[in-house]
Amino acid sequence: MSTLVMNTKKMNTSKNPTNEEIIKLARENDVKFIRLQFIDIYGIVKNLAIPVEQLEKALNNEAMLDGSSIKGFQRIERSDLYFYPDKKTFRILPWRPSEGRVARLVCDIYDPDGQPFPGCPRNNLKRVLAQVEKEYGYTMNVGPECEFFLFNKDEHGTPAIDPSDVAAYFDVEPLDIGQSVRREIIYTLEEMGFEIEASHHEVALGQHEIDFKYEDALSAADNIATFRWVTKAVAAKHGMHATFMPKPIFGQNGSGMHCNQSLTSSDKNIFFDPSTQDKLSKEMKWYIGGLLKHIRGLCAVTNPLVNSYKRLVPGYEAPVYIAWSPGNRSALCRVPDKRGGSTRVELRSPDPAANPYLAVACMLVAGLDGIKNKIDPPAPVNRNIYNLTPKEKIELKVDSLPGTLEEALREFEKSKIAKDALGDHIYEQFLELKWAEWDEYRIQVTSWEEAKYLRTY
Repeated sequence: MSTLVMNTKKMNTSKNPTNEEIIKLARENDVKFIRLQFIDIYGIVKNLAIPVEQLEKALNNEAMLDGSSIKGFQRIERSDLYFYPDKKTFRILPWRPSEGRVARLVCDIYDPDGQPFPGCPRNNLKRVLAQVEKEYGYTMNVGPECEFFLFNKDEHGTPAIDPSDVAAYFDVEPLDIGQSVRREIIYTLEEMGFEIEASHHEVALGQHEIDFKYEDALSAADNIATFRWVTKAVAAKHGMHATFMPKPIFGQNGSGMHCNQSLTSSDKNIFFDPSTQDKLSKEMKWYIGGLLKHIRGLCAVTNPLVNSYKRLVPGYEAPVYIAWSPGNRSALCRVPDKRGGSTRVELRSPDPAANPYLAVACMLVAGLDGIKNKIDPPAPVNRNIYNLTPKEKIELKVDSLPGTLEEALREFEKSKIAKDALGDHIYEQFLELKWAEWDEYRIQVTSWEEAKYLRTY
């Protein structure tokens, strides 16, 4: 296995690996199947599995899919689309059998005329990143902190709201029964080229967090998608179910995906300015100003589920109020203490159900709008924002995030930043699909309503 890891990581350092290098690596490691991986508008990983004999054709962009069968992609009258593999993403899946291994390639989706398909979330992020680099000379780095739950399954093998342990924040075994699963997830990620920085049990029952090193924005989005896939696959091996549902348990903390962000130019972190008292540059302050100004219009993307807004309530450590602060974890935007190359802003509202490609694009465009228009953020709030009175919130200019998906969609409809970040195709399809999701939810009769009203009325 060590040879496999070394070869895979070596492939990752090659800027433009050739078809021959990938085919050779597949042959040397007894790869039998290739998964051509892409992500849909919801952020769900999809794939087409092909036998290794078809790998050369796939690397030549000859593999096709029916776009009309993917929600938010194509209409039936124009359904043919093509896989364009990103050769740097070739990875062998460590949890698959050692004989007849399976590998994956992350793919962009293209139209038959050879143009990037505008409904592909990865294409869209690449478009935004190229535009930012051309106009500003900036590269975005993202360091995600992904939380998730491990639940047991019932006697029929169906996932249940049954936490795998009763541990609390930073607990160890035997209370943290999920530690062995978390450890295997980490080993698997490392074999796929991840650099893991930390892992621990989170606050809620059965809740965990694994943090991996920041990367350029595209690689970070790829890593988030891969991380979710690996976590679910490894949990299933142990008879458990891993979920990135933001708030699965009433009365417990929900799962977030805090996104640490920075911008570099010529390998220099432009958020760091040693000449200022707080060592933060004016560009960083403006970037924060852009995030705070536009966040209500972007919540439908960073917090895309009906369930997302069950997490964004006071009292469970999730950010609810639009403010920033150095160190204050009750603020929406937090600036961690480290300076120099590690200077960054942490946006704490996104949750792990978000499509990482769309969320990163939205955050970047919002922050860049702040820099472009020199949007100063309000004064930092260094108090516990949860304890502020309504009058104090008004005085400090502290607004709130949307309270429901419906409210978030209303704001999304008004957001020019969201439309610029997603492009016309994704923006319109996302809006249509999410309104349908909200309408489906609002007409449901829930168990809470039955318990509350059935006997009384």
